[in-house]
Amino acid sequence: MAEIGYGIAVKVLELLGSRTFQEISSAWGFKGDLKKIGRRVLAIKAVLIDAEEKQASNERLRTWLRELKDVLIDAENVLDEFQYRVLQKDVMKINGSSRKKVRFFFSGSNPLLFRFKMAHKIKGVREKLDDIAALKDEFGLAVRPEDEKTTMNRRDMTHSFVNPSNVIGRGDDKEKIMDLLMQQDASRNVSVIPIVGIGGLGKTTLAKLSFDDKQVVSHFQLRMWVCVSEDFNVTRLTKEILKSAIYRIDENFVVDGLPNSLKELLKDKKILENLGVDEVQCRLRELLKDKKFLLVLDDVWNENRSKWNQLEELLIDGSDGSKILVTTRNSSVATIMGTTTTYNLKGLPEEDCMSLFVKLAFKVGQENQYPNLLYIGREIVKKCKGVPLAVSTLAGLLYLKVDDHEWKSIRDNEIWNLEQKEGDILPALKLSYNQLPFHLKQCFAYCSVFPKDYDFNNLELIQFWMAHGILQSPANGSQELEDVGDLYIKELLSRTFFQDVDQGDMMPIFFTFKMHDLVHDLALSIAKGECLVVTKKSTLAAEVCHLSILENGQEVTTQLEKLSRVQTIIFKTEQPASLLEACIARFKYLRVLDLSQSSFEVLPSSIGSLKHLRYLNLLGNDIIKQLPDSICKLHSLQILMLGGCSNLERLPKGIRDIISLRHLIITTKHTYLSEKAVGCLDSLRFLFICECENLKCLFEGREGRLTNLRTLFVKECPSLTTLSLSIKHLTSLETLIIWDCEELSLTDKEENQDLKLSLQLLVIMELPKLEVLPQWLQASANTLQHLKIEDCCNFTALPEWLPHLKSLQTLTIINCPVFSSLPEGMQDLTALREFRIDDCPKLSRKCREEVRHKIAHVPNIDFDNNFDDDSGSSSERDDDISVYLLVEDDEKLNTSHNQ
Repeated sequence: MAEIGYGIAVKVLELLGSRTFQEISSAWGFKGDLKKIGRRVLAIKAVLIDAEEKQASNERLRTWLRELKDVLIDAENVLDEFQYRVLQKDVMKINGSSRKKVRFFFSGSNPLLFRFKMAHKIKGVREKLDDIAALKDEFGLAVRPEDEKTTMNRRDMTHSFVNPSNVIGRGDDKEKIMDLLMQQDASRNVSVIPIVGIGGLGKTTLAKLSFDDKQVVSHFQLRMWVCVSEDFNVTRLTKEILKSAIYRIDENFVVDGLPNSLKELLKDKKILENLGVDEVQCRLRELLKDKKFLLVLDDVWNENRSKWNQLEELLIDGSDGSKILVTTRNSSVATIMGTTTTYNLKGLPEEDCMSLFVKLAFKVGQENQYPNLLYIGREIVKKCKGVPLAVSTLAGLLYLKVDDHEWKSIRDNEIWNLEQKEGDILPALKLSYNQLPFHLKQCFAYCSVFPKDYDFNNLELIQFWMAHGILQSPANGSQELEDVGDLYIKELLSRTFFQDVDQGDMMPIFFTFKMHDLVHDLALSIAKGECLVVTKKSTLAAEVCHLSILENGQEVTTQLEKLSRVQTIIFKTEQPASLLEACIARFKYLRVLDLSQSSFEVLPSSIGSLKHLRYLNLLGNDIIKQLPDSICKLHSLQILMLGGCSNLERLPKGIRDIISLRHLIITTKHTYLSEKAVGCLDSLRFLFICECENLKCLFEGREGRLTNLRTLFVKECPSLTTLSLSIKHLTSLETLIIWDCEELSLTDKEENQDLKLSLQLLVIMELPKLEVLPQWLQASANTLQHLKIEDCCNFTALPEWLPHLKSLQTLTIINCPVFSSLPEGMQDLTALREFRIDDCPKLSRKCREEVRHKIAHVPNIDFDNNFDDDSGSSSERDDDISVYLLVEDDEKLNTSHNQ
């Protein structure tokens, strides 16, 4: 798989180029060999883009790429051992006693033994790379720039005709599109309606149905259809639009009123081919001017706004009611082009899919002769998850076949294992994949290790990618790796690789989403031999590196014995401790170990030998009482998840030795967290403390610094009385969420002078002792963007200094029954875009009306009608209250009450 090989090559080069490795290679005498490795990898990386395109038709090239990937993994592992060694030395320098340092020297990690072992490994990697590089020229691979688009397996150019009798189940969608086409937009004469959905869903078919409808034909004076595809060349598209127009002059179009230049085109259409750019644009403007037209731009991929603006300039002179219908797989395209609400096309209902399947798999009436095949056919249809092209692909494979063994083979095989022709579902979906940049291709492929219908969590997936080092280094100093991962998820969402986003209560911090089964099949087809979901029936290839284990038993254990390069193990079912111990002993290069929902009373102390481990998940293990001290040897660990470990008595004393830890989720029975441990984790970016019944303060003492902490989330800690955390040290904190802590008032006395905070989001929920906002919040006056207070029964009023929060964009107050006043100066909140108050009955009508007048500049205001009315019925309400509207996820705090 060229994508993974390319990603590893990038990582290897990045490591070799770092200052750490420059110093190590010189000091330890490896400089020559490491330089040679770097040169070889750089030369091979340059041709990997070309190799990706050519491997499909060249078995020797595919073998070469597999061997290359294995050698690159070996190189990465060797360099990773160097990194671990550096971390060990850092730990000794920061936290080590003299006794520890002596023991460290005489252990298996002492410098002389380490140097000898690493010299041998480096030489082995260099020799293998030399052999691989020597074969490179045999394949005629060309050097290609990283940002150069790969050659596309282009879909056929579409046309506007479709026989309605061949279309099943899109009647309701057609009616809705028709309504949008007939609507008049008072704000603009030409409206753009985007239709968005994954490949094969039927966007083009729906556009065709609407385009050829008699009502549409009579409504628009001129109709044009252009298949845009990947090449959004404005000159080409202008000519195509004009060509479509002159070949389709509708009967209600008055030709006599046309300028002579256009009449000439109608008489001799060949003239068009010889016109220059300016002439073509001029003719198109003349043709469209004051005409009500419908233009379909089918299969648009362009995300360059300036290109669209150039084309749009040529189309804006149409008459009122003109429409441009756009079909695309990318919601970013819809955002750039659309002027109306995007129409997100859903899958066909199962019964409609079944009707389509029967129509395509049987001759007319033949299905009644084979009830057994109909039964199998329904199970096959379920695999298609509402995508018509998938239905037609599988039906086409079975046409005229009546052997139920062949039908069962289609049913029981993953779609990615079935032979497919150009235009079938997987080739159609692969067009979307081909458009991805290399770094996103790799991240998408890794998603195949999770089972079908899996509920992805945004933070979990980002941490998974980070653990494997496949997130590119941040482009600027203000970004973190977590920000890069967040951008990747948004990009894959916009391109419809993910769907069914559930924002929940904690958006934008946590949200879930899914991958359509067919998109998962696409990921499997790409990561074939690399990632695998393991069942008792699975067949494991020796090169498999990433595993989700869905079943247990001897069959699974036996299969694992064939493997040696495993980097990911995700247990999705209970496994015996003996299997865990065997995995730890066998797979020394594990980066990810997911033991969530497990029931291990203790973890084996051998877990401390996994020096490459970045990600350890023990979420939901409610019987584990303590962690082995050896876990503190995991100096490379970045993610440790202990949420729901309700019987965990404490964290190991040496946890501060995990100096790479960025993400910690913890449940503990302890009354405080050790300041000397957690508080000294300078690398920590995310801290989630949940369901700690006995926890009274976050840290013993007030020295916990956590200066790099960006997100602090405290939930369901009923005994917590104080954060006991010096706010002044949290200079990087951007997000603070406090939820369901019944003894916490947030009135800790803090020094407010010279505080430098950068809080952007504050959520306070279910804090019955909260009466007022803490004074220290004023230190974030220039940064706080989102403030939400919900279910706080004693919260009385917003402070007088609230208008000082100059960056505040959203303000939400929900179910605060004694909340009764708003401060003066609300009109000074010039950045405010949304203001919402719900279930706050003590806030009078008079107060609300006064405030509404003062914040007339706020686009979205929502005051519920549940309040004490000084003058009459509480059910009365002004008609002009604005409806609360949602905006982009990354620009606001969404709540569970969002529409």
